[in-house]
Amino acid sequence: MRYARAKIAAPPRATLRALGARDGWLLESSDALRVGFGGSYLDVDLGAGLARNDEASLALKDIELAGDDGPPGSGVVAFATLPFDRFASGQLCVPRYVVTVVADGDAWISAPEGDHGWRDALEVVAEPTQEPQSLRSLTLQPTPEQYAHHVAQAVEILRRKEVDKVVLARAVLGSVTDDVDPAALIARLKVREPICTLYSMPTNDRRRFVGASPELLVRRDGDLVQCHPLAGTIALPANVAPDDYQNWLLGSTKNLHEHGVLVDEVMRSLSSLYDDITADAQPSIVTLRTVAHLGTWITAVNHAPEAPDALTVLRLLHPTAAVGGIPRERADELIRQLETHDRGHYAGPLGWIDANGDGEWWVGIRGVLLDGANFEAWAGAGIVSESDPIAEREETRDKLQSVLSSLLVERF
Repeated sequence: MRYARAKIAAPPRATLRALGARDGWLLESSDALRVGFGGSYLDVDLGAGLARNDEASLALKDIELAGDDGPPGSGVVAFATLPFDRFASGQLCVPRYVVTVVADGDAWISAPEGDHGWRDALEVVAEPTQEPQSLRSLTLQPTPEQYAHHVAQAVEILRRKEVDKVVLARAVLGSVTDDVDPAALIARLKVREPICTLYSMPTNDRRRFVGASPELLVRRDGDLVQCHPLAGTIALPANVAPDDYQNWLLGSTKNLHEHGVLVDEVMRSLSSLYDDITADAQPSIVTLRTVAHLGTWITAVNHAPEAPDALTVLRLLHPTAAVGGIPRERADELIRQLETHDRGHYAGPLGWIDANGDGEWWVGIRGVLLDGANFEAWAGAGIVSESDPIAEREETRDKLQSVLSSLLVERF
């Protein structure tokens, strides 16, 4: 197999977003817009799950790349949204065509050598016009009262020191009047959550996962990796200056503890492969449309001749305490015990890896799983021994409202 990469005039970003959102693979961060389309050229199965697959990225090296030079993630690129369960089967997909547009506007196309069908695909993209819709049905799973009860049960276990932290999530399942246009949802998310990474990807259960993630799990660029874990949250009321709320978050003992546990865990995990690890001395505030989080940048360098690839680092980190808990195995058991519905792709990693082993992976949160007119959305809260069940329930409600505000007319 032979691919060719060529530098091109950048197509309109709105066109690329709509194309990737509806029928392909879309990832747009502040650094780059990456869109795969034209169907899958190569599928790499992770049949034994992320935790047990050590050679998936080697399959990408069998595709020869010719043509122009370009940045990481602009040549032979595989996209994926993987399940939360490390042992569940997943799939990496190399699209037939990949367009990469970096922040300064330079753009590249990667395609099978001699295949120029990408031009035709870009010419027939319809502009999204669909507005938020009204509900036809809605199910809360578990109910808010049941969720608060599950948090109270977890707090009792945490106070016995059996677990240091666990993230408990709940889901909203529903339907709207018409089939949801993922491109319209992405267009609204682009306006509402400008600092987040937009994503739209097909799942292995034939749905589409669409959202805006604020949390970079890992970015690998040669011997350097970066992580930006988030933990500790406060809701921001509409039309109110957020300064007082952000200052409260920076001084909240409970939230600082929850965040510190996460940062320590990420650094400890990286230490098994990296010998030069640094982190911000103090967390900073990450402000979204309706909530604010504590975030810390972590950087690690591997000085060995061949640094671990992005999938190896991903396997090491996922799930972090931001979406799972500490210790990992005991927290996973508690999640299975208390959550009544399988998470599927919620809180799983989503991103890309190229043939050189570089890649970027985000935490699959703040998104909606779509299947025609049906949808499913999730939100979780980090539970520690100081957690209040009612406050955690309200935190998940605020997160769900934020996620679904781009899809629904109603609040619930």
